Amino acid sequence: MAKPKIRFKGYTTDWEQRKLNEIADKVSEKNKNNEFSEPFTNSAEQGIISQKDYFDREIVNNENLDGYYIVRNDDFIYNPRISVTAPVGPINRNRLGRNGVMSPLYTVFRTHDIDNLYLEFYFKTTKWHRFMKLNGDSGARFDRFTISSTQFMEMPIPYPTLEEQRKIGEYFDSLDHLITLYQRKYDEVKKLKKFMLQKMFPQNGQKVPEIRFAGFTEDWEQRKLGELVKEGILEAPLDGNHGEKHPTSDEYVDSGIPFLMASDIHNGEVNIHSCKYITKERAERLDKGFARNGDVLLTHKATIGETAILSNLMTEYAMLTPQVTYYRIKNEERLNREYLYSFFNSLDFQTELKTKAAQSTRPYIGITAQQNLKIILPAEIDEQRKIGLYFRNLDHLITLHQQKCDELKNIKKFMLQNMFV
Repeated sequence: MAKPKIRFKGYTTDWEQRKLNEIADKVSEKNKNNEFSEPFTNSAEQGIISQKDYFDREIVNNENLDGYYIVRNDDFIYNPRISVTAPVGPINRNRLGRNGVMSPLYTVFRTHDIDNLYLEFYFKTTKWHRFMKLNGDSGARFDRFTISSTQFMEMPIPYPTLEEQRKIGEYFDSLDHLITLYQRKYDEVKKLKKFMLQKMFPQNGQKVPEIRFAGFTEDWEQRKLGELVKEGILEAPLDGNHGEKHPTSDEYVDSGIPFLMASDIHNGEVNIHSCKYITKERAERLDKGFARNGDVLLTHKATIGETAILSNLMTEYAMLTPQVTYYRIKNEERLNREYLYSFFNSLDFQTELKTKAAQSTRPYIGITAQQNLKIILPAEIDEQRKIGLYFRNLDHLITLHQQKCDELKNIKKFMLQNMFV
């Protein structure tokens, strides 16, 4: 049998091939007298999970579990239900550390003479899909793959030495632990940010927030965005429809002036590198709807309330779709850019923004209405800066953990394709 493209140092022998029925036995052990009362399900995304947790309720009466297959810890389960992520159905291992039962619609098998981690990650590849498609059928039911259990157990399995199997399994298990670690860090910082966005800004008409940096005692002041514009503290479009309708497809070019749409702004980031471009001549025909580095962007149509500070702009300016408003700081001694961005994400502002939006198939809040939105800010610019910097650092951590998580997932995907045959 062929060798994998990527291999641990010191392993040179060819891999063997075994049939699944040579290294595993199909489980036919039935649940009797309701010995086991927890039904499992096999999710392509979540693996083996309690049915109650997956569906958020019991969908099978415990009295009807007689005749279900008993699934013991480390058993493998094939689910014939197909999806985008599992085009021939998923195979997962029971890692719950306890026994349960599975509907007879599933195929359950128990291994021997093979490393379970190795086999588990082999089934995360697509290399076994060809066998399934050659020997099964997805046409009878659009959501279910059909293959006999006898034919399924004939599946060929690549088989290196047990020592090499263990190394491969441990490598991918370590990757999964790292992915889980960074995903957990990402979730924790996101949760912290959500909490602090509620606690570090005054709520329900209060004049000071619940959580505040030491040394600041003055009451906060409430203004309207339009007042800050009129006083020259902010610059923003003043008419009801800045920008211009989307260019036609033949007006987009490979490089030039970025044309930012609402979909380019998400989770505090502006995706400059994947946005569309127009020529400078096309952009210069517009006398409004432009944004520059440092502007705070706010989506106000269809997708309402996404915010970001424009940065990494390689051109002098970018053009905005009418679905996005820019706010440009004109007096940095009165209003801090990062503070404004953070306040735009606060619970009170987001709630007011969406409450005052005109409701339709594509809800929106026009620029004129935006001018009447209230903004609450500390009188001292140093307090604004501290708050803005705090949330900017949280955003940096969120981005860092997400990037690391994505990087590890890409490594895993690449290695799955190249460390198996």
